[in-house]
Amino acid sequence: MVVVEVILLSECEGVLRYRQSRAAVRDRAHPDDVARQIAGLSPCTSGGLLHSTSWRAEQATVVLTYVALPDMQPASARPVQLDAVTYGGHPLAPSPATVDLDAVAAHACRHLAMLADTDRVVATAALLLPELWEPLRKLAPVPAGALTAVAV
Repeated sequence: MVVVEVILLSECEGVLRYRQSRAAVRDRAHPDDVARQIAGLSPCTSGGLLHSTSWRAEQATVVLTYVALPDMQPASARPVQLDAVTYGGHPLAPSPATVDLDAVAAHACRHLAMLADTDRVVATAALLLPELWEPLRKLAPVPAGALTAVAV
C-alpha cells in the first residue's frame, strides 16, 4: 500500500506552523494528484507550492511525504519544531524505528529553505507569499541533513 502524507505549512505571528493530512493512493492515481487534492491547492492558488520531500516505510506501507503551502485550513496547525530530527542508529540501517512527525515537518522546512535559493520554480512561488516565506528564509539554505547550519 502507498500512502501520501502532506505537511501543510502556514505562518502565524512570524512562526511556522504545520499540520499533517494523509490519504491512500487508489485506482492508479498519481501521488502528486493525491497530494494536491489533500492540500486543496489548484493552479489558481496564489503562491501555491507542492513539493515531494521524502519517503519512508511504515510496516507494509510506503509513505510518500509532500510539503504544501499555503495551508488552506490552518486552524489546527501547530508550531514547527525546527530542531527536531530523526535518524537511524546504524550506518547500514538509515531508517529509524519510528519517525516523529515534528522531525518530518522540520525536514520539509529545511528542504524548502534550500530550494528557495536553488530552484527557480520554488523561488518564484516564494515571492507570492512573503509572510509565509519570511520564516522559511531565516533557515540556512543547506541540504536538509546539514543540521549544524540551521538558523533559528
